[in-house]
Amino acid sequence: MRSFRQELWFEVPTRRAYINITGQVDSALKASGIREGLCLVNAMHISASVFINDDEAGLHQDLERWLETLAPHAPTAQYRHNDSGEDNADAHLKREVLGRSVTVAVTGGKLDFGPWEQIFYGEFDGRRRKRVLVKIIGE
Repeated sequence: MRSFRQELWFEVPTRRAYINITGQVDSALKASGIREGLCLVNAMHISASVFINDDEAGLHQDLERWLETLAPHAPTAQYRHNDSGEDNADAHLKREVLGRSVTVAVTGGKLDFGPWEQIFYGEFDGRRRKRVLVKIIGE
């Protein structure tokens, strides 16, 4: 069994964004040389997420609206976390909904997706540098 590790770095200029990182993960898989195994993709910051879904603009707008309904950014005073001087409590909650990481099977040297599946980095408190870990294990 072999393992491969790579970091992807992002600095999103806006508070929130959804970035398709499938190509970057696929490049890491190719660099690993692993043909059969598992690929973990993990947001290494508590106000960002990695998730799998369809790459369709209307869906992303729906997701944004839905998350903002669940955990609205404003008013920031509604969150005890923000009493510390932060204004990103909503970002932590949005991350809880979409999750920290995804694991994708690797079959024949390719990410083994279902129809329309793509990997996304979800940023909920941007404007600073953050990283995503890609860890691939297998043979």
